[in-house]
Amino acid sequence: MWEYTDKVKDHFLNPRNVGTIEDADGVGEVGSLACGDALTLYIKVDDGGKITDAKFQTFGCASAIASSSALTELLIGKTVDEAQKITNKDIAEYLGGLPREKMHCSVMGQEALEQAIKNMRGEAPSKAEHSHEGELICECFGVFDEEILEAIKVNDLKTVEDVTNFTKAGGGCGKCIPDLERLLAEAHGESVCPTPSDKPAFPAEGMTNIQRMHLIESVIDDDIRPKLKADGGNIELVDIDRDTVVVRFLGMCSGCPSSQATLNNLVESTLKEKVDPGLKVREG
Repeated sequence: MWEYTDKVKDHFLNPRNVGTIEDADGVGEVGSLACGDALTLYIKVDDGGKITDAKFQTFGCASAIASSSALTELLIGKTVDEAQKITNKDIAEYLGGLPREKMHCSVMGQEALEQAIKNMRGEAPSKAEHSHEGELICECFGVFDEEILEAIKVNDLKTVEDVTNFTKAGGGCGKCIPDLERLLAEAHGESVCPTPSDKPAFPAEGMTNIQRMHLIESVIDDDIRPKLKADGGNIELVDIDRDTVVVRFLGMCSGCPSSQATLNNLVESTLKEKVDPGLKVREG
């Protein structure tokens, strides 16, 4: 469970400035429902260049709602030039901090603001489907290289897990991890020269915690559950605590005299083979 500050909870339970502005001067849309997070930001600007109103609509978790609410509060009363200087760090600090795994929500707010200002100036369309320049790095979450490089620069990211926490890139299938390593090296002025020794010793080696959890879930869903269902049983993932996976048998497997053998010979052995040989599995 994430630890949220009182201010995050307040902006989640009582979000400010929710809604739309019909005659908005700028609209910024980022994310997508398919990726689990989406935000539309509307701004109204007077003749003197001051933001007189800002509203938002968002789909996402508590951090996404709180970050969007905080962003509108930060914007109202500022000039466009002042607003341009707002970063995801400012959004997080306004909320008293965000869990590192949820920092991508504040980054989404910064990106929506950038799009809204560009849209106001006629430099970008208002739709989320606006064309990106650059290379698509993470197909699972639709993250491009310029977004990743910007996040690395602004937040001084050092690891692939940092990049995942701030952009969601790499949090799905993990196929883009080599590209994330390359972009990290590029951003820090380093070079990456892959060698045969770079090949992982086991499937989960080098993965972030989020990627490792996704892989465990995938192996249970695709490799273990079908075999149990064939005999009238089932399995439920209860928890993942470091190197220990906690599961619960269902159906015919529940209370079966051979459940311990199934746990060791099927569940644990499959997860060790397809994820990490150091994993241990127990019932809970």
